[in-house]
Amino acid sequence: MRIVVAMSGGVDSSVAAALLAEQGHDVIGLSMQLYPSGPAGQTAAPGDERFGSCCTLDDLHDARRVASTIGFAHYIVNFERQFRETVVSNFVREYAAGRTPLPCAHCNSDLKFATLLDRARGLGAEHVATGHYARVDQRADGRWMLRRSADVQKDQSYFLFSLTQDQLARAVFPVGTLSKPQVREEARRLGLRVADKPDSQEICFVPDGDYATFVARRAPEINRTGSIVDQHGRPLGTHGGIHRFTVGQRKGLGVSSSVPLYVLRIDADTREIMVGPRHALDQTRLIASDVNWIAIDAPVDWLPVTAQIRHRHRPGAARVRALPDHRAELIFDTPQAAITPGQAVVFYDDDVVVGGGWID
Repeated sequence: MRIVVAMSGGVDSSVAAALLAEQGHDVIGLSMQLYPSGPAGQTAAPGDERFGSCCTLDDLHDARRVASTIGFAHYIVNFERQFRETVVSNFVREYAAGRTPLPCAHCNSDLKFATLLDRARGLGAEHVATGHYARVDQRADGRWMLRRSADVQKDQSYFLFSLTQDQLARAVFPVGTLSKPQVREEARRLGLRVADKPDSQEICFVPDGDYATFVARRAPEINRTGSIVDQHGRPLGTHGGIHRFTVGQRKGLGVSSSVPLYVLRIDADTREIMVGPRHALDQTRLIASDVNWIAIDAPVDWLPVTAQIRHRHRPGAARVRALPDHRAELIFDTPQAAITPGQAVVFYDDDVVVGGGWID
């Protein structure tokens, strides 16, 4: 079977490609050039922007060396425009709207799978493989299921909640049944030079973590002052732009208080930042939009699930029901801290992804 493998140059996607080739599949490696090429951390025109340790020119070379070592074709495809329009622009818009974006989820579903599936067809392949820690299988009734990976600590199903049935039917996750140490051991066995390559931790297009400066450079109009108020609306100070804040933030608020204060709410229309004590972050209810149901059709009645509101969030027991216009309402059994607009909420039944959407 011919399979296109999305290769980032890291150990996970490299092992995914190598294992498929070892199993006898006709593997074609595709690496996406997402921004102007240059070594990790190098300043690149235009805009004097810096890019991080993911999908750099060095990474593309690592992917090509893996393909050469194993013996399969490898191509680099330029996705700079698509990445800018699909991922980066969304990132800026979300911060401008007072939300906290999750670019990796948009990149996985809206860019990688959607675009690579089209490219795969052009190469005569019906499947696309990645190095994600997740599993996919088909139920007896024909429905495709997305499951957590065998390595719970590395599980990435949270970022894949928006994959459609058509995309899941053509998705392959070769490392989803392995742990990270096993993946590195496989890389050593296969003679891959990336066996001990460190994982990328940052958002690739904001390597220094300074989201506010990145957003302000691309949307200068966002640098508008506003008020910081307490829960009763009393002014405590001013700020230089709502893009500098996220729900749950404690440091860098620019106001003094006898007790620690946290960002409770961001109002993009009034540019008002509401702050309060830690316990005020605890909430039980959320509304999500653009909800994608994977394991079931949209449930009219309340459905018991466990729900995850951040990648590293410990899932909490909850109930969810579908609302009109691809929305959903979810209520946790116990309060959860810092339910953040712009992040994803993913519903699980044990290790099965029931569905997910974007927190409003």
